[in-house]
Amino acid sequence: MNNRHSCIGIDVGGTFTDFVFTNGLDIKIIKIPTSTDDQSHAILQGLELLSVDHHTSIRHGTTIATNALLERRGAKTALITTRGFADVLEIGRQARPQLYKFSQSKSPPLAPRSLRFEINERVNHLGEIQHPIDTHSFAELVHSLEQNSIESVAVCFFFSFLNPCHEYHIAEFLKKAVPDLPVTLSVDLLPEYREYERTSTTVINAYVRPLVMNYLTRLKEKLNGKRLYVMQSHGGTLSSEQASLEAARLVLSGPAAGVIGAFSVSQQALKTTTPQILALDMGGTSTDVSLCPGKIRQTTESKIGDMPLGLPTTEIHTVGAGGGSLAQVDTGGILRVGPQSSGAMPGPVCYGQGGQIPTVTDANLVLGRLTQTDVRSRKPTRTLNKALARRAIERIADKLELSVNDTALGIVRIANATMERALRHVSIERGYDPRSFVLVPFGGAGPLHACEIAQSLHIKKILIPRHPGVLSALGLLTADLSTEASQAYLSTITALVATPQQLLETIDQLKSIVVSRLSSDSSAPLIDCNLDLRYQGQSYDLRIPLTLPVNIEGIQTAVKGFHIAHHQRYGYSDEELPVESVAVRLSARLPQKIRYPTIQGQRNSSFKLSDCPSTSVCFKEDQPIKIPLIARDQLTFGSSFSGPALVVQYDSTLLVTPNWTARVDQWQNLHLKFHQDDDS
Repeated sequence: MNNRHSCIGIDVGGTFTDFVFTNGLDIKIIKIPTSTDDQSHAILQGLELLSVDHHTSIRHGTTIATNALLERRGAKTALITTRGFADVLEIGRQARPQLYKFSQSKSPPLAPRSLRFEINERVNHLGEIQHPIDTHSFAELVHSLEQNSIESVAVCFFFSFLNPCHEYHIAEFLKKAVPDLPVTLSVDLLPEYREYERTSTTVINAYVRPLVMNYLTRLKEKLNGKRLYVMQSHGGTLSSEQASLEAARLVLSGPAAGVIGAFSVSQQALKTTTPQILALDMGGTSTDVSLCPGKIRQTTESKIGDMPLGLPTTEIHTVGAGGGSLAQVDTGGILRVGPQSSGAMPGPVCYGQGGQIPTVTDANLVLGRLTQTDVRSRKPTRTLNKALARRAIERIADKLELSVNDTALGIVRIANATMERALRHVSIERGYDPRSFVLVPFGGAGPLHACEIAQSLHIKKILIPRHPGVLSALGLLTADLSTEASQAYLSTITALVATPQQLLETIDQLKSIVVSRLSSDSSAPLIDCNLDLRYQGQSYDLRIPLTLPVNIEGIQTAVKGFHIAHHQRYGYSDEELPVESVAVRLSARLPQKIRYPTIQGQRNSSFKLSDCPSTSVCFKEDQPIKIPLIARDQLTFGSSFSGPALVVQYDSTLLVTPNWTARVDQWQNLHLKFHQDDDS
């Protein structure tokens, strides 16, 4: 196999590590159990199975930063801040997650109070030095860091985003005094206003940076010269060296790759550069949903647990509904599903690894929606024990005084309702009508639930990618190499139009930063600019594109775009209200030349449902019905059929319910369409 222009996408999940390899002519996919002790073990095993050489570039999506945060196993981190601001992490925004709950607990900060050090220094709101930094306290500070065995440091001074000199001063000192200690500066990572979010983001980066740095360094050494790029939360890849410095940009690495993959496949299959899709990624533990109204949406208001992250991330909403979500009867006799999960071990009861509480996967197996064999697949699959799953659900059915099938249907419907609410949250609650979007389900379990969820939301079109179970890994292949930088820029639009020179200078400074990060590549990157705008007096802002080069007409166009976006997001706008800018953002990207191959062939209409074996599937509170069982590799360009049917393949299972028809396009994607029936 010629690997001269080959590329491989590797997405590490909680249960499996997915590989998608292409050399532009061929495509191969494999799934290997994730090595939880060291993710690189499974990666190296997969690379060996695929026989890739040193010409192959690697695009990697990793959960290592996310897991370190959620499991609280990052570095021992200290925060250095302005005197009087050590408790910013504790105070936060004083927001109440549950409005009417009197006693609410918060997770402890990543940097405990004893490891938050205050320095006498002050920059005012104009960027002027009000109080010079106290250099005499530096020696005592270093002593405290060494005494406490600090592994990483976050520096975040008040108003430093307007004047970074004090942060650079202390960083230079620490570099000489403790050269091996990683130091994260807020002015390098997030030079924007909002003290709490900036401090939290800086501490998050410091907390995960040593772990990510060590992991990527070890992996790079084992790859023997192969180029390694890592997926960022906003949907672009970055060199492993730069990713090690800004590790907080990786915390939503995997989910972002899934949205990229869904959007890229949709562009090709729907034959448009601006597809309107609802991406639904259902895995074993959770489901990630994202709305793409002709573009991939981003936000700077994401949270990891209850910790705000101010860096750009793909706009994704996550709910606790996955194949491994546990089904239990609460003290009030109500059936509940999730958010607790069986995890990779013991996993669903049907895996036979010691699980006792039934899951959504067990319910689907009992209902016949999962098969115990892979029909015509040439690859091995996990053996599923239907008897174990049935006995586990029977214990719940006895408490509910229902049949096993009715209980299993209830489990599936509750999981579907959870995912439906998530899709409503990112669409209807944001001013979008889901009926005008195409649902793109993926992940191991997404296609299994897609038709029922779409029907509940009155969505009439579904696109099933050729390889839905590894779409996140495939998305890594299509992601651009990119980086982003921002700078606080507080100004009224009136002032901005009158004197745009300062904005031009700021954009030039940001351009030099983003271009330098991609300097190892010979081609010139594409530059995109955005302004964060708000009505004067508002607390929150919207990101609006600004055309380059900047001119008065372009600024005015951005303001018009803001009014439209504000009406879309909040239901009103007022062109008479003054608008102000909050920050300017610049991104540089290098579109990747490697794309997964176009799988085309001669139209084939010889496929017939009558040639397929049948299987029993339960849809309603009655006896199961016999439906066709289709192996995915039987379906080629031009094949079509009507539901109900069950389509199985190596990486996923698709349930086509009644009133849905399916056809296969030239890229082997399945297009499903709903046809209203009088009895539906």
